Amino acid sequence: QVQLVESGGGLVQSGGSLRLSCAASGNISAISDMAWHRQAPGKQSELVARIMDGGIINYLDSVKGRFTISRDNAMNTVALQMNNLKPEDTGVYFCNAGTGHFGIGRRDFWGQGTQVTVSL
Repeated sequence: QVQLVESGGGLVQSGGSLRLSCAASGNISAISDMAWHRQAPGKQSELVARIMDGGIINYLDSVKGRFTISRDNAMNTVALQMNNLKPEDTGVYFCNAGTGHFGIGRRDFWGQGTQVTVSL
């Protein structure tokens, strides 16, 4: 089992910045990747950024150049630095940790979510 606790959400004006942080505990050694997903009102959840064990990083096209995901293995945390925020970035952001890579034995764990609201 992996437990995840997010922090850092809030209200910010368009063009502003926020930093989200996620602290992992439990079976840390089993984590193969960590990611941030978001869900906007009335929309499906989408993957915002993912960082793999080998350092490979993927971003949602709309956040490339504005968001940066990073992982501190020593502190068991993953962060999402969000710059030049836009109203369309508004949503609940969830931290996600995967174990077992993307094979048949994969398990996904989720944090409780943190609200990000970007005003005009």
